[in-house]
Amino acid sequence: MPAMFLKANPYADNVLTLPVKDIDVASSWYGENFAMTERSRASDPAQQVILERDGIQMGFAVNDGKPEEEGAAIEVDDIESLKSEFEARGVDVGNWRIDERDGKRFQVFFVVAPDGLCYYFYQGID
Repeated sequence: MPAMFLKANPYADNVLTLPVKDIDVASSWYGENFAMTERSRASDPAQQVILERDGIQMGFAVNDGKPEEEGAAIEVDDIESLKSEFEARGVDVGNWRIDERDGKRFQVFFVVAPDGLCYYFYQGID
């Protein structure tokens, strides 16, 4: 059973308006590499697409945001399986490590997508 996305929190303002240059390219890349499914598209006020995995939605929009300054922290239920899944798809997984925040430990890794957005995947360690 593949790992599940449990929650997505944006680094900046909104996980539903992450900045990209091309909606079609973003939808295709996240579909192929993060196994996300397109749920909706809009073109007004800006081009936007909403993608989903495991009931967790993330949106991408052509806006004035800077992708290299944004992304999301995504909590998952089986980080080792997700890492293996991504590597099998050819996704460049980096910084496999343990982080500590507020007295809690987390197994983590990062993915920087071709659009420049950075994703921090994490799972709590008991």
